[in-house]
Amino acid sequence: MLVRRKGVLLRPGKKITGMINITLPDGSIRHYEAPVTGLDIARSISEGLARNVLAAKVNGVVWDATRVISSDASVKLLTWDDEEGKATMWHSSAHLMAEAVEALYPGAKFGIGPDIENGFYYDIDLGDRVISSDDFEKIEQKMLDLAREKHPYYRREIPKADAISHFATKGDEYKLELLEELQDGEITFYESGHFTDLCRGPHLPDTSPIKAVKILSVAGAYWRGDEKRKMLTRLYGITFPKQKELTDYLTLLEEAKKRDHRKLGRELDLFIFSQQVGQGLPLWLPKGAQLRERLEQFLKKLQRQAGYLPVITPHIGNVDLYKTSGHFAKYGADSFRPILTPQEGEAFMLKPMNCPHHCEIYRSRYHSYKDLPLRYAEFGTVYRYEQSGELHGLTRVRGFTQDDAHIFCTPDQVKDEFKNVMDIILYIFKALKFQDFETQISLRDKNDHEKYIGSDENWDKAERAIIEAVEEKGLKSVIAHGEAAFYGPKLDFMVRDAIGRKWQLGTIQVDYNLPERFELEYIGSDNLQHRPVMIHRAPFGSMERFVAVLIEHCAGNFPLWLTPEQVIILPISEKYHEYAEKVLKLLNNSEIRAQIDYRSEKAGRKIRDAELRKIPFMLVVGEKEAESGTVSVRKHGEGDLGAMTPEKFAGVVSDEIAVLLDV
Repeated sequence: MLVRRKGVLLRPGKKITGMINITLPDGSIRHYEAPVTGLDIARSISEGLARNVLAAKVNGVVWDATRVISSDASVKLLTWDDEEGKATMWHSSAHLMAEAVEALYPGAKFGIGPDIENGFYYDIDLGDRVISSDDFEKIEQKMLDLAREKHPYYRREIPKADAISHFATKGDEYKLELLEELQDGEITFYESGHFTDLCRGPHLPDTSPIKAVKILSVAGAYWRGDEKRKMLTRLYGITFPKQKELTDYLTLLEEAKKRDHRKLGRELDLFIFSQQVGQGLPLWLPKGAQLRERLEQFLKKLQRQAGYLPVITPHIGNVDLYKTSGHFAKYGADSFRPILTPQEGEAFMLKPMNCPHHCEIYRSRYHSYKDLPLRYAEFGTVYRYEQSGELHGLTRVRGFTQDDAHIFCTPDQVKDEFKNVMDIILYIFKALKFQDFETQISLRDKNDHEKYIGSDENWDKAERAIIEAVEEKGLKSVIAHGEAAFYGPKLDFMVRDAIGRKWQLGTIQVDYNLPERFELEYIGSDNLQHRPVMIHRAPFGSMERFVAVLIEHCAGNFPLWLTPEQVIILPISEKYHEYAEKVLKLLNNSEIRAQIDYRSEKAGRKIRDAELRKIPFMLVVGEKEAESGTVSVRKHGEGDLGAMTPEKFAGVVSDEIAVLLDV
């Protein structure tokens, strides 16, 4: 227990061995007897906070709330409301699940068990035993029983020899393999209940915050992602501090299943995959191709207005190009094998990125500072060899098209170029109703500038430019120190979709590396040679992933201006086909995408089918409409809008599109 004496917290019965200063997120400084823990600090503020603290962020690094702090530090106490707090609980829950599995399946061996975006998993070798969905309930119950015992999580630093001895005795070859890659002095065990694991942490003070448990799924996973290694059982789960939160999450999962882009892609005839063509290589059907083409034209128009110049580059490039750019080393293991030609020593690669090609385009001409900024844009298809187990619909594929552009500018132009790109991204978000988003500004590590390429002066200028651009646009943002790539700071747009899931859409990245590698230059106003700054930007990211996110965001109910089918005309019998065709011609002349349902089905069936296809407008035509020169209008999800002339209806559609795009 801690007591306060003249504003200082003391442990009764102990002498003060030294005072340390703890700086809290609000800037206030509190003084404590050393050593102190995050949990001690929480208790000194309130018992309620102490009950809710899951971990502590000490000098920017997440620690156990029970780990001692012995010197001055900046401390943030983490609860369930913090992303790092959730991650800590889910990491601890992975250990709890492993303890439950070990109790239920003696002799099980364990690979890795990290927290993930929503929950956690553990890779397990069960020998010849199998876990199925029928076993989930008993694992959940065992986890809850163990959690109620409030077992503490103990962190213990351990010599490498002792760690090897422990897992050798246990017969766990997976942990022994992991230990081979660790140095003596950096190895820690965590113990809770009857389970001991090789782990860096951090973890909860004890298991008591884990109140609601759900095993979500089971899958196969090759050990360490290597298809030549043993297939382990990957068990996914999630936990919450309250049952209601789990119930709400499961409701969200059911809604997500309805919105799954793979399901809707088939139902709406947008895209398919074929084993004959190859895994991870989508085939765009006519409606999907039309939707994608419309997105491309939408962005191309914005780019023309913003001064971008279109370029086209080949799907392959000489291996030496990617060695110069560094992409061969970066993506070599994840690329398709080089393509050898009859020419000895000549090899090509399916391009993993477009930027090296754009650098060569820039380098092909002499440039003055008066020519800058230069903005090259391309919808370029690139290829990565993703492992089969990592492929997922359109969000993880082996061939994808990036809405890539590269801006070559002077250091003084970086801020304005960022703002111009931000304007494009914000317009896209508004037109597609992505209304809930924030930005993440990724900057250098404050304490280590050695690992970054480029001068401190340029980095300072670029970082300041990004921060000011975001502030001037009035955007919500978080700053992530140490998250910048070695070649430059960047800005990411993090979007929440209609059911609250977070997606990274839209990136703007400063690059000091490629101009150096390709020796790009311009002549400055001082008549000397200078390196341009290169800015990568991709508002969509990739067309495949963006379409997947868009499908799930709007549940297939695309904005009227974008949807492949805007109108379907439903004649109630063959007798009215001629009038339907007259209406169709008028709509097509008004650039409205319409078609006729010629089937002999009843009108009610046609309407139901059109609703399932999520077509925005249905025009029913029969005797009354043919005689009066009108159409009976129905709107998807809203029902009957009454009768009107085809001309008036065309105006309604045009007006609605104008409103949607005038954002």
